[in-house]
Amino acid sequence: MTDKPRLTTSAGAPVASNDTTKTAGARGPVLLEDYQLIEKLAHQNRERIPERVVHAKGWGAAGTFTVTHDITKYTCAKIFSQIGKQTQVLSRWSTVAGESGAADTERDVRGFSLKFYTEDGNWDMVGNNTPIFFVRDAYKFPDFIRTQKRHPKTNLRSPEAMFDFWAAQPESVHQVTILMSDRGIPTNPMHMNGYGSHTFSLWNNAGERYWVKFHFKTQQGHEHYTNAEAEALIGKTREAYQEDLYNAIEAGDFPKWTLYIQVMPEAEADQQDYNPFDLTKVWPHGDYPLIEVGELEMNRNVENYFQMVENAAYSPSNVVPGIGFSPDRMLQARVWSYADAHRYRLGTHYEALPANAPHAAKVNHYHKDGAMRFFTNDFDNPDAYYEPNQYDGPVADPTAMEPPLRIDPEAYRYPQEVSDVDFVQPRKLFEMFDADQKARLFANYAAAMGPCSDAVKERWYAVLERVHPDYARGVREANERMASDVNAVPVTDDTAVDAAE
Repeated sequence: MTDKPRLTTSAGAPVASNDTTKTAGARGPVLLEDYQLIEKLAHQNRERIPERVVHAKGWGAAGTFTVTHDITKYTCAKIFSQIGKQTQVLSRWSTVAGESGAADTERDVRGFSLKFYTEDGNWDMVGNNTPIFFVRDAYKFPDFIRTQKRHPKTNLRSPEAMFDFWAAQPESVHQVTILMSDRGIPTNPMHMNGYGSHTFSLWNNAGERYWVKFHFKTQQGHEHYTNAEAEALIGKTREAYQEDLYNAIEAGDFPKWTLYIQVMPEAEADQQDYNPFDLTKVWPHGDYPLIEVGELEMNRNVENYFQMVENAAYSPSNVVPGIGFSPDRMLQARVWSYADAHRYRLGTHYEALPANAPHAAKVNHYHKDGAMRFFTNDFDNPDAYYEPNQYDGPVADPTAMEPPLRIDPEAYRYPQEVSDVDFVQPRKLFEMFDADQKARLFANYAAAMGPCSDAVKERWYAVLERVHPDYARGVREANERMASDVNAVPVTDDTAVDAAE
């Protein structure tokens, strides 16, 4: 016996040997009674939980959020209650489409998720590195994700499916323009912004509601890879983001972001020529300027990545008093679907895992039993397992009630028709690019669309034409040059790698 801790089974019994299997004789067969062997193998089979349906490849860290400016006239959320107040945060950044083994530096939108451990419970900001998204109605979200995943026959990613879908959803052109631009491949998480993307709401102690957009602006500046630079890097490492983020924090070079909000008075939502709750639109900064709120600093690598990052479960349903939702169709759906995805991936009690458990708020609820109930959840009151009860069990707190949300009187499947309004913002974005940026945009399109059929290309050109004739012309000519380049290696749909994987 040494001074080292004693190895035990998961039930606490001492393990006699962790090196050799119990057999019938020195050269005989293994005995089924070698429970610890079976337990060790069975546990290995279950060490990998199902990967996320989207955002499977990610990188995370822990840090703090510090309030630097007073916004209490807009919200009663305690996280913003006073200047200097600090809140612990767990972050996760990710690519959207690639599997857990995908390369970090592929052309894709990046997830940007933050879990704030506030005194009133967890607030999750579950967004992206872009202020908008490809679709504005959750009915099309599963279809969109299927175009980003593997073709059911070839088991390869299909640019044909991507652009076929986008051409049928022209409002996606705003997001696709960002994706194909220089910002499509950030060099690492530290050099990109984060956005709540959706419209949320804030409400104050007077019961006044404001619509709000959340912006986390990087203090490190924006840096991006070209296609060629990213391809060369992937040949050296598929883990560039993880390496950069982990090493920077270990070296004390803590990345920081400044949180800003845009605020729209509740009544002004009906006065815009665009829908402020449309996820494919931004709010013009000239109309709704950025208001500084605080600073996010990621300053600690977690001790166990699987426990704290892979088990982290972010959901827009996690809000706290003072922060609410909006009529954004995509947000309304995500409020339900994200929590349901976590119940499937991690289990019924996923929010009791260390990564997701609140730090300050006292947890009291009536969720009982189910798989993986690994904690006592009678909250020291075993008789109060239903509500209402006479045993002083937890009850609702009406002071947390948010003000009424104004809604239209008639329920209907209102169509989201494409109109000229859908092309105003991508046109302004395109016109902001200088000649070199446009040239790279066109070249990125050619690399992405090369395997597409002529029919799909023509449909996408028609969408770009509605944005700007020069946009459509530039992408068409880039595609034609690539097709006519006698030195180019022929590419087929079966060998193509989706440019937005």
